[in-house]
Amino acid sequence: MADSELDQIRKARLEQLKAQAGANGGGGGGSSGAGSADLERQRQQQEEARQHILSQILHPEAADRLGRIRLVKEQRATEVENRLMTLAQTGQLRQKVTETQLKELLNAVADNQEKEKIVVSRRKGWDDDDDDDLLDL
Repeated sequence: MADSELDQIRKARLEQLKAQAGANGGGGGGSSGAGSADLERQRQQQEEARQHILSQILHPEAADRLGRIRLVKEQRATEVENRLMTLAQTGQLRQKVTETQLKELLNAVADNQEKEKIVVSRRKGWDDDDDDDLLDL
């Protein structure tokens, strides 16, 4: 009886996924492979649109620097890109961003990030090694 309930749940979920795919304009494929292909295509289109916007707001030298930063610290490059896109969308950028301006923005992002500190607290215990040299009298 548990198998039939499981089959019913699977069928209901499959119908739900088909309905969502149809509502999103995803065609009538209904297989999970087609859904992941659609998601991948959407991600690729979003990335292309993002790169197009960045190419419009960055000088080539600044874009090169941001690309090199992405190789080393992808998260920081993404943060800077997000900030640049926000500035562009709100109309705060009047001209293309130069390499010098990008450096200033990178420094601002670096300053805003919290510095992680590791604090080592050593407890003095009854078995302190400093007392060992007293035994060598």
